[in-house]
Amino acid sequence: MTLLHRARKAVRSAGIDVSRHRTPGVELVKLMKRFEIDLVLDVGAHTGGYGTMLRQAGFRGRIVSFEPLSRPRAELRHVSAADPDWTVLPYALGEVTGTATMNVAGNGGASSSLLAMLPRHRAAAPHAAYTGAQPADMRRLDEIWEQIVAPGERVFLKMDVQGYEGRVLGGAGERAAECAGIQTETSFVPLYEDGLLFNDALALAQGELGMTLMSVVPGFTDPRHGQMLQCDLVLFREDREDRAAREEALPAARSAR
Repeated sequence: MTLLHRARKAVRSAGIDVSRHRTPGVELVKLMKRFEIDLVLDVGAHTGGYGTMLRQAGFRGRIVSFEPLSRPRAELRHVSAADPDWTVLPYALGEVTGTATMNVAGNGGASSSLLAMLPRHRAAAPHAAYTGAQPADMRRLDEIWEQIVAPGERVFLKMDVQGYEGRVLGGAGERAAECAGIQTETSFVPLYEDGLLFNDALALAQGELGMTLMSVVPGFTDPRHGQMLQCDLVLFREDREDRAAREEALPAARSAR
């Protein structure tokens, strides 16, 4: 057995998959199946990359995507058109209902935000600098919840809103506690004015919403020096049995070391 094969065998025995051709999203969809997710609310969907990834990884539940910008939304509608369980809504989500101004980013709108972009972001990604603005129709999630969530559906809330995550959760109100899972983009350093940062995002999801961190997805890295600036946190709401089993296993794992 070669050294490479021995290394792969060792890490696999520790529960880590080192396959070269891993399909993106497979581990996430496994978690969704474990927690019986029926519906993904894809907030800040852009052109539909997240929903496409979920479908390719095997998620067969409903997807409701929110995208307020007209150009990426047109592509999103095209991508989702043949999927009867994928709905597209033209809203930004936040703490108020009304009209807001969306700053349009130069990277095809991917880094667009309702917040001002800070110099550190522009320095790391000059191509993402804002090139204009567009009115956005904003809604509170708790106001439209009953229109998009069927009774009994288990909801996973995914947010890619460039620092606006705290406002989206604020607009969810008490409905945030009904989400079985959350995936939120978050920044390690300030990239958007008053944007939600890593420590606060984790404290909000774990402390106020009572969720357990299950996965961290690497994100935007500064190409100049390799520092990761953003990541995605994936959290789920464990029931009492799951939490008790995990806590019971911790002492045994520590003693085994």
